[in-house]
Amino acid sequence: MENNRNFFITIALSVLILTLWQVFYMNPRMEQQREQARIEQQRAEAQKKEAGGATNSGAAGTQAPAPGTIPSAPGSEAVTAASRDQALTATKRVKIDTPSLEGSINLTGARLDDLKLKHYTETVDKNSPEIQLLNPSALPNGYFAEIGFVGNDKTGTVPGADTVWTVDGNPTLTPTTPVTLTYTNDKGLTFKRTISVDNDYMFTVSDTVQNSGSAPVSLFNYGRVTRFDKPTVASTYVLHEGLIGYTGSEGLQEHKYAAIEKDKQFQPGKSTDGWLGITDKYWAVTLVPTEKQPFQPRYAYFEDGRHRYQSDFLTDPINVEAGQSATVETDVFAGAKEVAKINVYEQDRHIKRFDLLIDWGWFHFITKPMFWLIDTLYKFFGNFGLAILATTVIVKAFFFPLANRSYASMANMKKVQPKMLEIREKYADDKMKQQQAMMELYKTEKINPLAGCWPVALQIPVFFSLYKVLYITIEMRHAPFFGWIHDLAAPDPTSIFNLFGLLPFAPPAFLPHMGAWAVVMGITMFLQMRMNPAPPDPTQAQIFTWMPVIFTFMMGSFPAGLVIYWAWNNLLSILQQGVIMKRQGAKIELWDNLAAMFRKKPSPAE
Repeated sequence: MENNRNFFITIALSVLILTLWQVFYMNPRMEQQREQARIEQQRAEAQKKEAGGATNSGAAGTQAPAPGTIPSAPGSEAVTAASRDQALTATKRVKIDTPSLEGSINLTGARLDDLKLKHYTETVDKNSPEIQLLNPSALPNGYFAEIGFVGNDKTGTVPGADTVWTVDGNPTLTPTTPVTLTYTNDKGLTFKRTISVDNDYMFTVSDTVQNSGSAPVSLFNYGRVTRFDKPTVASTYVLHEGLIGYTGSEGLQEHKYAAIEKDKQFQPGKSTDGWLGITDKYWAVTLVPTEKQPFQPRYAYFEDGRHRYQSDFLTDPINVEAGQSATVETDVFAGAKEVAKINVYEQDRHIKRFDLLIDWGWFHFITKPMFWLIDTLYKFFGNFGLAILATTVIVKAFFFPLANRSYASMANMKKVQPKMLEIREKYADDKMKQQQAMMELYKTEKINPLAGCWPVALQIPVFFSLYKVLYITIEMRHAPFFGWIHDLAAPDPTSIFNLFGLLPFAPPAFLPHMGAWAVVMGITMFLQMRMNPAPPDPTQAQIFTWMPVIFTFMMGSFPAGLVIYWAWNNLLSILQQGVIMKRQGAKIELWDNLAAMFRKKPSPAE
């Protein structure tokens, strides 16, 4: 039964890899995320009850840094607020209100440091808190984006982290009402900043520098995304979280938190296009510098005072003649990594390879089409679960000719089973002659002994790509199916150990997770394997008997969408194989194998 052995090896290796990822990286990550969400909710409730004043969120100092350097939010920027509300009321702010975002801009530094995502909540419960993407630096989890300037003695004090801007006119930022901020220093430089935002997640910061002095000046524009904490759950190899960017000839730069903590700083070559920032699994904050001015990107980790992570850029000198003005523009993306919107930004705003903000992985040429197909079907069915089922049907139809030949070859092998057993018995003591006789039989009967591997091998890239799509795309986050499946990207919440919720207790944590859909997957896998004759080797027979049980336990902790796909694929394979075997005149062993399980085995004495 070479086809059975190959079947087992192919399946086992593919699922083993994903099982290790799931058990050692993803499962702990999801558990820690749930725990962190619970802790954050308790902390928020406790902070509302706490009293106490808040001081101004720390600044980077009143002295302008030396030319060619970027303010790095030194240790003086300390935690000074006990709650988010206290941090927000400590400084004057401009309100943000768009269809997708709500929050405010801190007029001290003109920082984007208060942002919530209206369409996303922390859990599947619609009443759970909205995702808080950005936070004031006065909090332990400070996270902000800032645009400023670096000057010198001739420029005087230029806008930076501690600059208090003045609102000129409209005090609320919406997609139809930009906000204008102004600042004038003692050297005759007037800075006019216009901030606009679209309906989604892109801000545009346009700075005009008017030189009313009598001498030309030269200054630098900088931008930075600074984060004082990092995700409380361990990183995974499945996707990148941390500092990221695409600039210059080096292209994509990815620096995980642990890596940048070790390296301290990485500075690729200068660029005239691209983007950089910090990304999480589903959210990101990135800067897109102006294409008019060359800039130096940098990825860094600072340990002076408060530890922090920072992606930043510094432009080449911007020269402004006396009586003249100069304008520099920076886009700031802050929001959810929705595939369609990321692609639109890349195309409409000419942001080079902005699609790489989503970690499609090395096999992006499979993963991206897989997402496109599922997303297209979702728009038709209105349910991602149904879209996954339909995707399975389409994929199987696409590979039907190859699978048809494979199953036909398997059916022919079943018909020559008696001849194969006869050869094994005849040359039991001579493996060389046995193999030669087998190969001659294959040639005579026109059988490919590896044909049984192809239907399974074809599933592997689909399995991996679907796994990646379920894990990295925000479109799959909290996407429901039917019944008890409220999140296709999370494991099935039911458990066989409390009869799928019929018994009124939660199974202990040490028990393996095995939901209802995993059981369905195991049953369909069991039936599919019983389509073939039992292996003559007793050890192989035992392996194939217990393999569905083992896989049921292993797949129980995988995303529900993947388990549903596998169960549905098994069912389609059973139907397809049954039709082809009947057409080829090969006997379908399913019913005989099932009946044999319930027959009384004769004792040795009998």
